[in-house]
Amino acid sequence: MIARAWKHDGWPHWVVPGRYLGADEHGHWVIQPAGSLVARPGAAFAAESDAICLFPHAADWVATFYDDSHPGHFRLYIDVSRNLGWQALKPVGWEFNSIDMDLDVVRSTRRGIYLDDEDEFEEHALSMGYPEELAERMRAAAQELLVGVKTLKEPFGVCADAWFERGRRLLAQAVG
Repeated sequence: MIARAWKHDGWPHWVVPGRYLGADEHGHWVIQPAGSLVARPGAAFAAESDAICLFPHAADWVATFYDDSHPGHFRLYIDVSRNLGWQALKPVGWEFNSIDMDLDVVRSTRRGIYLDDEDEFEEHALSMGYPEELAERMRAAAQELLVGVKTLKEPFGVCADAWFERGRRLLAQAVG
């Protein structure tokens, strides 16, 4: 499967490959294996560790979980997003699309839990013409996520750990 994020003005943002793991009450879980090419216009990198992506059933965000194998300081990175949806690819596969709305809720080993890119959000609200109702909905989603992450409300507590285990078993079977 492939995940594509877009910006509000239709400009392409990140493209992230992954392997579908399954779904639960929180949404659809995908593993992004270490070494995967993650790209956006003008930039790309190979993922330094496995990551778990969660695409919720009905919410204004997309979450990426990192564990202690990740060499960076992020442990959770949530993109406040809208218009989340799946479409079948031909001849095989699935694509998940979302519109990234700039605001990010981050759990970091260095900085703790914080809201990031508020300046980018305000700049894009003007330059891309975010309707005020949409801007308020995205701000509210970010604040709700901050509370959820700070209180370890699932899926932002420990449930991603089981999905890391499942994903790594799947990857090991594919290699073995």
